[in-house]
Amino acid sequence: MKEIFKNDWQDLLAGEMEKPYYQALRKLLVEEYKNYTIYPPMGDIFNALHASSYEGTKVVILGQDPYHGPGQAHGMAFSVKPGVALPPSLKNIYQELEEDLGIPPAKSGYLMDWARQGVLLLNTTLTVRAHSPMSHSKIGWEMFTDHIISLLAQKESPVVFILWGGHARSKKHLIQGENNLILESVHPSPLSAYRGFFGSRPFSKTNDFLQEAGLDPIDWRLKEEDHV
Repeated sequence: MKEIFKNDWQDLLAGEMEKPYYQALRKLLVEEYKNYTIYPPMGDIFNALHASSYEGTKVVILGQDPYHGPGQAHGMAFSVKPGVALPPSLKNIYQELEEDLGIPPAKSGYLMDWARQGVLLLNTTLTVRAHSPMSHSKIGWEMFTDHIISLLAQKESPVVFILWGGHARSKKHLIQGENNLILESVHPSPLSAYRGFFGSRPFSKTNDFLQEAGLDPIDWRLKEEDHV
């Protein structure tokens, strides 16, 4: 098949992308992009996987589906393009990061600095119609991303899975590896953040676990000069 990924995900996912469900998903997406405004742009769908190789992934932050407003989604969960206003959930993530590790909130919501260090920012559904959240949630994406989660759970080196909200937590059964760490809480959205997201300290817990496993911790600071 045509090479989709420029890293080790290519060999790991090539067979999955030949399966009937994925071929049907692909055909549907061609029609969706032709007839509707779909986010992210087609060329950005797999950015999270391009940015974080399988072997390089140390942390998975699991989102639900992409932002559905203009110019926001670019293929990485919770992240927005440089210059785009911070969504409310990301503001709360930054607030918890400051409380947890003393890192002041970044002006930018572009999380590529995290991805470069092995933080896979994965949505379980990778596309969405404009202004219509969860509009692509039943078209086959979750079979594909469930497979990705299962593969990561089987890695020899341990992985931290950060599950925020009921949807992400519903994927817990896919994480079978005994060496992995699961951190779960309510979602960072304004509707739920005060019910257990604030004070959950996922960033320091992640780094403590990685260091105990002999892995480099994540530098959660975002380098503002990368976003100009």
